[in-house]
Amino acid sequence: MEIAGKVVVVTGAASGIGEAMARRFARDGAAGLVLADLNEAGVDEAAARLGVGLGALGLRCDVRREEDVASLVREADQRFGRIDLFCSNAGISVADPDMDNPGSAPDEAWVRGWSVNVMAHVYAARHALPGMRARGEGWFLNTVSAAGLLSQIGSAVYSTTKHAAVGFAEHLAIATRGTGVGVSILCPQAVDTPMLGGAAGAQNVDGVLSPDQVADAVVEGLRAETFLILPHPQVRTYMQRK
Repeated sequence: MEIAGKVVVVTGAASGIGEAMARRFARDGAAGLVLADLNEAGVDEAAARLGVGLGALGLRCDVRREEDVASLVREADQRFGRIDLFCSNAGISVADPDMDNPGSAPDEAWVRGWSVNVMAHVYAARHALPGMRARGEGWFLNTVSAAGLLSQIGSAVYSTTKHAAVGFAEHLAIATRGTGVGVSILCPQAVDTPMLGGAAGAQNVDGVLSPDQVADAVVEGLRAETFLILPHPQVRTYMQRK
């Protein structure tokens, strides 16, 4: 799919990959942008920067709450009449308190990780898919991580929930095949965002990309309508070796 003329929703859009994607989509001629984030001030600023001639809309959204995601879809429909591309991008990482025990994170961390890294994608599909099906067109871009294809040493919560996110996206792609609705997953390794926090680890072995580089890979992947978007191409080889 091409971004020009499309109405795009991006969650986690106040910074990092989400903000970079929004800027790239605006540059590529998106017809409308709805930017959502828990950081209301940050997403309002991002929308204001991109809103000239575009009418970008910034909304506070806690993707852990289904009603917030449902409201986001309603706002996009009311403002622009449709959603062509839903970028379910928000995510969190939780470190294992005890690196030698993958079960050491408390239940609250597991629930929070599951809510953001998995259920947010479920809610997006639950509420945005009916409109896309009715029109016979649309696309979901779910930001996952190479951790969902490989692993993330030191974060069982992150690795497990990202694997689940891949599984849900695969199911979504199967269920929508032949309907005009498509699905892609974005699976980078290290990206220079607040989530990385300057940490050194296995995810950095192939270099740290900028959010803008990831946004470029997203546009290329969407144009090719590929399911698996790998800003770090080495990940494909690691998957085969696994």
